[in-house]
Amino acid sequence: MTTPSKRQMAVALAYRSHDPAPKVVAQGRGLIAQAIIERAKQHGVYVHESKELVGLLMQVELDQHIPPQLYVAVAELLAWLYRLEHLEAPDNLGTPKGKNR
Repeated sequence: MTTPSKRQMAVALAYRSHDPAPKVVAQGRGLIAQAIIERAKQHGVYVHESKELVGLLMQVELDQHIPPQLYVAVAELLAWLYRLEHLEAPDNLGTPKGKNR
């Protein structure tokens, strides 16, 4: 049996222009994490894998803004997403083809 600390985790963030910072809109472990990731992929949302960042975001309560301590890390993630969405070939970022980060 897999221990809870070894199970897959996922966090979904949402940002709206009127919000002061992104909010945690979904989070879970195990099957819930898998469902969050699958749903994101079904809707064409990029999935970035960072165990460290997910671990920190799992500590944020659902429907709460991320804390200021995570602004830089999340800003870097948003910059990565922006580049992905505005480049024709995501491979230009140095990511192996077909690998979600």
